[in-house]
Amino acid sequence: MERQIPKNVRQIGNVSDSPKIYVEDYVDTFFAQLCEKAGEEPIGAFLVGDMQKTNDEEYVYIYGAIQIHDLKMSDKEYVIDDDAWKRAYEECKQYFEDGEMLGWFVAHQGVPLEPEHNTVKFHKKSFPKKNSVFIMKDPVEKDEAYYVLKLNDLMEIGGHYTYYEKNPCMQNYMISTRKKNGVCASETFEDRAAKDFRSLVRTREEQQHQKRTNRLMYAVSACLVLVVIIMGVTTLNNFDKMKSVQSTLNNLSDSSSSDTQSVKTKETSGNVTAVTNEPSGQQIEEDKQSGEEQKDENGQADETSGNSQISNTDTQDTDASTTSSGANGDDGVYIVEQGDTLAVISRKTYGDVSHVDAICKMNGLTDGNLIYVGQKLVLP
Repeated sequence: MERQIPKNVRQIGNVSDSPKIYVEDYVDTFFAQLCEKAGEEPIGAFLVGDMQKTNDEEYVYIYGAIQIHDLKMSDKEYVIDDDAWKRAYEECKQYFEDGEMLGWFVAHQGVPLEPEHNTVKFHKKSFPKKNSVFIMKDPVEKDEAYYVLKLNDLMEIGGHYTYYEKNPCMQNYMISTRKKNGVCASETFEDRAAKDFRSLVRTREEQQHQKRTNRLMYAVSACLVLVVIIMGVTTLNNFDKMKSVQSTLNNLSDSSSSDTQSVKTKETSGNVTAVTNEPSGQQIEEDKQSGEEQKDENGQADETSGNSQISNTDTQDTDASTTSSGANGDDGVYIVEQGDTLAVISRKTYGDVSHVDAICKMNGLTDGNLIYVGQKLVLP
């Protein structure tokens, strides 16, 4: 099955070379963890993923990494014994059922980021497939170099992509090996570039939300202006009608003062007819304004009642969410539930929100808004 090119990506270096290499963010985080443990002895990992080829381009997707146990250096040559290979194959099958080991990663302090002849020979023997990948990283300077097997030699690639998506396979592997690797909450493994990318995503979401809010406010303002104009026109028309009625009444009062109490005027094309007693135009307008004020008061009361009802509903939802926590997280791994943030998870697990930073450091996260339902989080 052909893989879709990831959309959420971050470019590192010059990516004009072929093949295009995509490394998932959790794998980068795992590399950072290994670098924290690197010393004079090398430390490494096997790369797990797959290769794709289209008519125009070749792609290498690295979505997993398995630590190489007992990686040693002998006469400027890396050595991996048979037990390490066997264990790596078993873990690859366990955690990455459909994955293929297509290269390796080495972090070695003080070693130039250029493979020696023996290293190239070892790679060609261990990973003879075209476009297999070799990654070297300096654990102190954080510099790295990517190589692929092309034309019977390891050729350096100018850049690669880091992509972001749900990766439960790699996450489960990192959880299972955290005690073996000596991971603790006080250590920081967070990729600075990944943090910046997540911040950029959050900023874009806030900007989009602000744009939607601005459009809504513009629409509401336009409606209010229209209502004011209509009310102004209506008031002006009523004022003209009231002035006309008052003028007519004055004329009738002058012509027949004895019939003033029994006369009602009605404007029809400028003619006036006499009818029975009715309230004057001024009284009608006052009654109308009184009715509108009463309507506004009733509307405000209804709105207040509705807000109270919404508040009660929110309180009930919060209570329901609080009581549904159960035993989630008792085994050191918390499964994200609907409505959870890192603060909510800290409060559920520890009773306060002071452990948010520790949870972030443990899982390479910076914001509770970027976790998803069903995600497994390692608890410090």
